[in-house]
Amino acid sequence: MRVVIVSDIHSNLVALETVLAAAGSFDDLWCLGDTIGYGPRPNECVALVRQYASKALTGNHDLACLGKIDLRDFNPDARRANIWNGEQLSADNRAWLEQLAPALPVDDRFLLAHGSPREPVWEYLLSTEQAARNFQVFHQQVCFIGHSHVQLGFRVRDGYERCERFLADRQRVVELEDHSRFIINPGSVGQPRDQDPRAAYAILNTDAGTVTFARVEYDVRKTQRQMIEARLPGALVRRLEYGM
Repeated sequence: MRVVIVSDIHSNLVALETVLAAAGSFDDLWCLGDTIGYGPRPNECVALVRQYASKALTGNHDLACLGKIDLRDFNPDARRANIWNGEQLSADNRAWLEQLAPALPVDDRFLLAHGSPREPVWEYLLSTEQAARNFQVFHQQVCFIGHSHVQLGFRVRDGYERCERFLADRQRVVELEDHSRFIINPGSVGQPRDQDPRAAYAILNTDAGTVTFARVEYDVRKTQRQMIEARLPGALVRRLEYGM
């Protein structure tokens, strides 16, 4: 089975459509949360995720747009964009988002969590120390996470105490060896923050036992024009071209 793994779309329809086209033929799509927030096309992004994804999570920005967490937890630009995104949602898309959880076991092999297994809404999992503690709170071989907008992974090998961190630009294809466990972040579709403005995603091939990190250029200017038309904060518009 070939599964497209996406996260942190953030209402960036141009990026999402580009990712879906670049991914080629796939059997399923798993979305790790923050489908909306920040960007200019919340309803269209929700509609595409609903169309293709059998598994989808909520993220902190989704929850903020729905009014389920305190908007004071966000900076002024994010707060303003989340309020706007929430106001745009159709009743049907709002109802769909409201029933999503921030973490979801797929089966005995795969777990999905927006932030981390131990704190699925808020934790930015970026260090080996954090990863080592998170490996202790789930039993599956692989956990896919989002939230940090950084394309990376962590590995623990059987018989070794050390937790390894790897970046997508150095290890594009990850072999899911039977005697290792993994935490993998596909990066952000709609707002990368690793100094690479290209949309990020990953492909899970369950038959081959691999996860492949991928990037694709999209029309950043088009998304920026849509954001300007919606009068979203200028800082959010500018950051897209820098991958920050």
